[in-house]
Amino acid sequence: MSSKALIQDREPLESRLKEIPLEPGVYLMRDHSASILYIGKSRKLRTRVRSYFRDSQPLSPRIAMMVGQVTDIEFIVTDTEAEALALEANLIKQHQPYYNVLLKDDKKYPYVVITWSEDYPRIFITRKRRMGNKQDKYYGPYVDVKLLRNTLALVKQVFSIRQRPKPLFKDRPCLNYDLGRCPGVCQKLITPEEYRQTIQEIAMVFQGRTGELIEMLTANMEQAAESLNFELAARIRDQITGLKSLNTDQKVALPDDTVSRDAIALAADAKHACIQLFQIRAGHLVGRLGFFADVALQGNGPIELGAILQRVLEEHYQTADAVEIPTEILVQHPLPDGEMLADYLSVRKGRNVTILNPQRQTKAELIEMVKRNANYELERTQRLVDRNTKAMEDLANILDLPDLPQRIEGYDISHIQGSNAVASQVVFLDGTPAKQHYRHYKIKNPNITVGHSDDFASLAEVIRRRFKKSQLEPELADNQNSTINNQQSTINNPNSTTQTQQSTINNQQSTINKPNSKLRKDWPDLVMIDGGKGQLSAVVAVLQELNLQEEVPVVSLAKQYEEVFLPEEPLPLNTDPEQPGVQLLRRVRDEAHRFAVNFHRKQRTTQLHRSRLDEIPGLGFQRQKQLLAHFNSIDYIRNASVKQLAEVPGIGLHLSKEIYHYFHP
Repeated sequence: MSSKALIQDREPLESRLKEIPLEPGVYLMRDHSASILYIGKSRKLRTRVRSYFRDSQPLSPRIAMMVGQVTDIEFIVTDTEAEALALEANLIKQHQPYYNVLLKDDKKYPYVVITWSEDYPRIFITRKRRMGNKQDKYYGPYVDVKLLRNTLALVKQVFSIRQRPKPLFKDRPCLNYDLGRCPGVCQKLITPEEYRQTIQEIAMVFQGRTGELIEMLTANMEQAAESLNFELAARIRDQITGLKSLNTDQKVALPDDTVSRDAIALAADAKHACIQLFQIRAGHLVGRLGFFADVALQGNGPIELGAILQRVLEEHYQTADAVEIPTEILVQHPLPDGEMLADYLSVRKGRNVTILNPQRQTKAELIEMVKRNANYELERTQRLVDRNTKAMEDLANILDLPDLPQRIEGYDISHIQGSNAVASQVVFLDGTPAKQHYRHYKIKNPNITVGHSDDFASLAEVIRRRFKKSQLEPELADNQNSTINNQQSTINNPNSTTQTQQSTINNQQSTINKPNSKLRKDWPDLVMIDGGKGQLSAVVAVLQELNLQEEVPVVSLAKQYEEVFLPEEPLPLNTDPEQPGVQLLRRVRDEAHRFAVNFHRKQRTTQLHRSRLDEIPGLGFQRQKQLLAHFNSIDYIRNASVKQLAEVPGIGLHLSKEIYHYFHP
């Protein structure tokens, strides 16, 4: 496969476009490594694919970036548009291409994930979508985070499931087992099959099938009572009571309470759209999902609101199980291909699914209610965007930055007199915390020990570890420069010179000469250090060592007076702690501090649960038990001779020497 993007070579591009038929089907765009970038469908494949490469057709930044990487286009012809939609859904689910995300991701709304890839699945809340194993199941994204956490907490009280991600003890279950809140997963006191059956029941809650689950549990309770198993019947009764409390205050007045339906509506401004999807089952609102999409440009130009709703529904139901698909979907705007989507969903569900655009009476009022919620979310988003934009503009003015600091990285150190020294890296994108990009560091400097701390050396270590991989970039730049030189030699030929080609090369050369223009897509526009001049000087020294002092703007914020320091400036900047730019730095600083302290506490807690014997190579858990059973305490083990240690069953001469030398280095 050619390593040259098709958009840079019109002749192969036109040849490939002519091969694509004007029939319904699916197209796959690949990069130079044959990885799939994007999967799409169309009723006329050639027309749709050609629209990506027209100079007159504006593209969104996301799609423009994708098109610049396409080196090959494949297509699969289908008989009907509905078959194309079904094939697209299956291929996206299988390959999960990076650019097949219309919706804004991760940091806005959380999901619930069930890790079916594990023998004993876990259930937890995450903001990282499509990041785990393909067998794992995601539900959401949920708008009401507080309600979601309360629901998950109630589920953990009602059902006996694992409460901890990792076992607390090695040889026995924790207190949750004695309280009946965990079936002893850590010690495998329950089989994976039995445990997964419980998780399947819990999944019904997040599928909107709580009513069906209550009916099933009621039948099980009656059967247990008939079998005189009153303890089991009482436990199931408590589960039913807990599940009924989930929807007590969420009744939605509709003429037919037996129909399961979804209602979707949006509110949009010139740039963004906030979409709300209400899941209504048996007259109860069981879920309120939220999505966030770019409106101005999508794919091949401005997008209609109905097309946004259609794409949201397609993406949402692609990963949904058949039982989660409702029999009725109410939409605010007519869908461009509503009949095709209804046919596809009907086939998946095994029964008729209708898509309605209600105009009057109760269903139209429901859509209006969903729209009002979307409007409130859009207004909140607009206020947040305006506040963050104002803060970034003010910060760029304070620090004299050439562009807005859209990606800010904050660093902080946490320890207690040198013990368990750790660091945090937090990331703010467009003024908003992007927790999926946070990172922890354990300080490895051997000179930082209990009783001897050094924040300057710790920060220097973290910054070096963060940016040392940038030293690989010159090789990448050399390769790209070589390609550009070849293109330049072609252009120097009078027969092939065009202004367009020259402009393209100039743009590529500009990108290579400017690392901050995202040779690395995670390159920060600003680095914020928690501290004063000393911490800042330590970081600047590392950046100079890596030849990055001109490429990575860095600033520090001192806590006491909220003073902002710049490299090589002896005095702090003349700023007001309450002005928007400084407030943004304070939010980054406080988040970095919180994240570092939490990780430090976690490390300290882990250390408290560890035995010194864990640090001895070759001394496993069973041999530790034998040693402690023989000597009764670690103090006696420390004072024992090699000969005495070797007398313990299972402890040979070699291991006894290892133990002795550990306590007597």
